[in-house]
Amino acid sequence: MTTPISEAELHAYADNRLDPSRRTRVEAWLAAHPEQREQVDTWRRQAAQLHRAYDAMLDAPVPQRLIPPANDARGVAWRRLAAVAWLMIGALAGYLLRGEVAPPPSAPIAGDTLPRMAAVAHAVYTPEVRHPVEVGADQQAHLIAWLSKRLGAPLKAPQLDDAGFHLVGGRLLPGARGEVAQFMYEDATQQRLTLYVQPNAAHTGETRFRHAREDGIDVFYWIDGPFGYALSGTVGRDKMLQLATLVYRQIGP
Repeated sequence: MTTPISEAELHAYADNRLDPSRRTRVEAWLAAHPEQREQVDTWRRQAAQLHRAYDAMLDAPVPQRLIPPANDARGVAWRRLAAVAWLMIGALAGYLLRGEVAPPPSAPIAGDTLPRMAAVAHAVYTPEVRHPVEVGADQQAHLIAWLSKRLGAPLKAPQLDDAGFHLVGGRLLPGARGEVAQFMYEDATQQRLTLYVQPNAAHTGETRFRHAREDGIDVFYWIDGPFGYALSGTVGRDKMLQLATLVYRQIGP
């Protein structure tokens, strides 16, 4: 009879923080529990994706604008505050790398932040097998009503069936300045797309598509009305542009 393994131990195993004897026991238990093994593998993939997204931030120096001149009487205090702030950013990124999902440090929504956050959310959730969404497409009316209420404005879930992608469902996520929505789609080969919807995006007066490529993920994004939208996927740039156009035609004015 094998000893039950706690979820905390599974997280420690995924993070390579168990001593050798306990690691051997956990591996033996996982060999007999393929679903839990799959979950551990998912956590490890997520950790690797988050490392790629945030490691550069951890290695970045403290911005010069946060460091007053050395002859400033307040310089020492400000430098200490800047160091504490950078440590807090590092702690937050470390928390993310435990496999938990939490908002990154506060940053402007406009510009290139939208595609980066959309790509990270895409990378985290598309590998999920058992829980890719919070609410499935079989409860689409409830999903849209719930996300609309949380984001404070009516939402639509575009239909991409004619392009070969059906709605899987959606979820609520933390964003840099509040909550965001994510809709997920899948085709017959299990290729997945995600539509990231960010409220309170700064409107630049332009609604044209912009393209970004984040860690191998193509992201087409635009700002329209109260929301910023970003469609992410790995089906090729031309196909993604066609899909983004189809999405825009359904949710645009």
